[in-house]
Amino acid sequence: MNIRTAPLAVIALSVAALVSMPVAQAQDTAASTPKQVKKAQRKEARAKKNAELKQLEQNGYNPAGEQTNYPQNLQNAQSKINAQKAGKPAPASTP
Repeated sequence: MNIRTAPLAVIALSVAALVSMPVAQAQDTAASTPKQVKKAQRKEARAKKNAELKQLEQNGYNPAGEQTNYPQNLQNAQSKINAQKAGKPAPASTP
């Protein structure tokens, strides 16, 4: 019978990592496989990008619209978002 054992350093690092993270996160991660963790990370990243795109669209950017003024349209929408985050009035956009 061939039984493989993990080196002590690997076990110690694994235990240290689990002890240092919050309890709720430790339970989620311990029950998840690496594939499930990656899937959750991709889902979170996609949701973040979709929220950013929605915010740009709410501030005047239309990715499916006329692209002759593409960089300027995107920059105008981003400057409006930045102004809102800073609590300043939005700058006037140029057509």
